[in-house]
Amino acid sequence: MELLQSMRLFARLAELGSFTKAAESLDIGRPQVTRYIQELETSLGVRLFQRTTRKVALTTEGQLFYERVQEILADISAATSMFDRSGATLEGRLRVDIPTAFTQLDFIKNLKTFTSAFPGIDMVLGVTDRAVDLIGEGIDCALRIGELPDSTLIARPIAMATMVTCAAPEYLQEHGEPRTLDDLNAHRGVNFLSGQNNRTLPWHFSVKGKDRAFISNAGITVTESNAYVQCGVAGFGIIQAPGITVAEYLASGTLVEILSAYRPTPRPVSLLYPSRTHLAAQVQVFVEWLQQHFVQIYPDWLEQ
Repeated sequence: MELLQSMRLFARLAELGSFTKAAESLDIGRPQVTRYIQELETSLGVRLFQRTTRKVALTTEGQLFYERVQEILADISAATSMFDRSGATLEGRLRVDIPTAFTQLDFIKNLKTFTSAFPGIDMVLGVTDRAVDLIGEGIDCALRIGELPDSTLIARPIAMATMVTCAAPEYLQEHGEPRTLDDLNAHRGVNFLSGQNNRTLPWHFSVKGKDRAFISNAGITVTESNAYVQCGVAGFGIIQAPGITVAEYLASGTLVEILSAYRPTPRPVSLLYPSRTHLAAQVQVFVEWLQQHFVQIYPDWLEQ
């Protein structure tokens, strides 16, 4: 069992490149990580890492050992979970990152059903709209909306999100309702500043099957999803958001959909994780659970 624990520590350290980050991600003390790695190197008779004051990097031997350890851990994960996915035997920390758009009560309530089904899994939930470094920050998987930049991460599509253009009734009473895309030139919008490139994200519309991008005259510019929606509710201007983030406001009449004839193509919702071959059992069951339940949470605003 100690050898297996050493392998898991070794793999985490290889992925994170930091004794401190590896210890935090596994919820153990840093000295314990150091001791296990030293004992593993002694037993193998090779140095697995090059250590500097700023970084820990694999040696040539360490890289070869890491590739083999990935296969071993994946096989063990598959073997130990092949008969029982009820949650009774699954244990470990699961760190998930979601955009602020998904922090509505419906989603959080459904997360509780997952933690109830798998009581041995210790979930750590991060919430941010910025691009995250899954490996560097020790995140097991991340949920994201929209087109994704090219990367070495595995992206599993789980749904398509309907996009809705809408505004507060007070705003529409004061400024009138736009009936065509050209009418938008006379209106103000709430702009969203991308955390990836610090640029304003354009709205998109579908015109005779073709995509048309539009950047509005800014009533205000924000950098966070919930603030974006609240600025729309407050009447700063028009917003375009995933239906799941504005559903309750549309239902209550606090926001009103406009330009529905030009609804854009739905945007993909994807689950990102670092490796297809070394997926811990707790990550695998979460991926499967989310794929099965996500659309059920928002049946009116998501499609498979």
